[in-house]
Amino acid sequence: MAAPNRGRRPAGAQGKPGRALALILIAMVALTGGMFWAGQLTPRLGIDLAGGTTITLEAKNQPGQENAVNETNMNTAVGIIERRVNGLGVSEAEVQTQGNSHIIVNIPKGTNSEQAREQVGTTAQLFFRPVLTVAAGGPAAPEPSPSASAGGAPKDDKDKETATPPSGSPSGTPSPSATTQGRAVTEGLKAPAATPSPSASTSGSPKASESPKPGESPVPTPSADPATAALEKQFTTLDCTDDKVRGTLGDNVKPTEPAVACGKNGAGEWEKYILGPAEVNGKDVDDAKGQLDQQRGMWIVTMDFTEAGAKKFQKITSRLSQQQPPMNQFAIVLDGEVVSAPQVNQTLSASAEITGNFDQDSAQNLGNILSYGALPLSFEEDSVTTVTAALGGEQLKAGLIAGAIGLALVIIYLVVYYRGLSLIALLSLAVSAILTYTIMTLLGPAIGFALNLPAVCGAIVAIGITADSFIVYFERIRDEIREGRTLRPAVERAWPRARRTVLVSDFVSFLAAAVLFVVTVGKVQGFAFTLGLTTLLDVVVVFFFTKPVMTLMARRKFFASGHPWSGLDPKRLGAKPPLRRSRRTTAPTTDPKEA
Repeated sequence: MAAPNRGRRPAGAQGKPGRALALILIAMVALTGGMFWAGQLTPRLGIDLAGGTTITLEAKNQPGQENAVNETNMNTAVGIIERRVNGLGVSEAEVQTQGNSHIIVNIPKGTNSEQAREQVGTTAQLFFRPVLTVAAGGPAAPEPSPSASAGGAPKDDKDKETATPPSGSPSGTPSPSATTQGRAVTEGLKAPAATPSPSASTSGSPKASESPKPGESPVPTPSADPATAALEKQFTTLDCTDDKVRGTLGDNVKPTEPAVACGKNGAGEWEKYILGPAEVNGKDVDDAKGQLDQQRGMWIVTMDFTEAGAKKFQKITSRLSQQQPPMNQFAIVLDGEVVSAPQVNQTLSASAEITGNFDQDSAQNLGNILSYGALPLSFEEDSVTTVTAALGGEQLKAGLIAGAIGLALVIIYLVVYYRGLSLIALLSLAVSAILTYTIMTLLGPAIGFALNLPAVCGAIVAIGITADSFIVYFERIRDEIREGRTLRPAVERAWPRARRTVLVSDFVSFLAAAVLFVVTVGKVQGFAFTLGLTTLLDVVVVFFFTKPVMTLMARRKFFASGHPWSGLDPKRLGAKPPLRRSRRTTAPTTDPKEA
């Protein structure tokens, strides 16, 4: 007969539980230290808890593009809008699609919501158009006398931006000095602009012999073209101070046709423009940004163009640099509004910088528009919802109260039913809470995770999931005690079967959370993410804390002796008599009859 294997441990035994406890302690210390190192001691809160603005945009087909609203264009639009909003320094903003034709933009509190709405709502394509004339933004005043100066002339050139090569680049041909024109130049609307020869007049500009004298305005020749006459009339009656009028200027305007537009000058006053056909669009801009020029002590906007865009930009600036103001300006037009109209003093190519009366906000805002101005679709604001910080605080308070009630009910159940074992369960819940809190806090600056109300609900549900894992293990131990085993072997024998059940249960919960996260959008993803995270942490806590602590507690007399308040009293559990191994030997037969 083989000798018994006395050195073999029961299945599932853990020889050194202290190692597992040390590992999880190190993890908690490291995560807590990471919070202090990152300077982030509380989780980031979502819009519904911290307050902010939610903007819903509805995609619209552009004229002549009936199938523009598709998944590819919507995803492209999401990326551009997200970069545009984040270009304001709003790294916490959330931009995502909802359904087939809507985009949801969540902007947290602490952000200039009006500026963000302008960035988000400005969804038409970006174009560079030559300026043919500019005037004051109100309706035209009575016709001035020939000796009067143009009413629409800029008051001071210091309010105008200027496009130049980057610092250190070779200079081009300087523009001639001339006075500003304040009236429409009819000839500039009749034909596409062409590069002028030295002996010919520039498209839209008067001949050299007909140049206006200082202080005079050129009188346009009456146009026989009905379309041109209608454009001139629209320009004359245009009132850029009217919000409703400005909002319709970009509708149904083709890039290949001239247009009227409104924009603000450096003094913040509305001006109106007649603009030529677009010659460069936003897709030709490779990169743009507003930055501080340390040498000159001023804010500037730098632009870099694509290879194709550089050729187009060189062509237009070569022509504009030889024009008289205001026709040496190109207008940057977005949604039918002129966001900037810098003057061109020299031929530019692949790179340029715009200088003028910029401050940090205006320079960065213009750079942001130039970088992310080309959207494949047009959008309209479907709804705008603002949640105040006070309302968000009330919702957070309600969520925390719900969580506290749920936790209190779980604690009451554990104490009443499991008595001493509830101490191990509560310690495990505390460890799970610490890990969950620190990881959520660190995920804020790491990946932009924001704790919203559904995420709080996910954390509340996780309390029950975590407690369920402890209950499975405890019940397995109690089943072993009912079979007549003492506590230490019961703890080790119960672990393999409890471990299998816990893993299967958590796998199902994690799979459900993963599927929910993938197929949903918006705030429901917060619930799914939190549920999946807490499910993974449940496995970590059960393996590296609950089981080792249970192994250590089984060596204590209070639990090992089956104290009535330990939750492991054999009498209360209806245990069978202790299992004993007995050896019986067969005595030799001495009965002579049997012999």
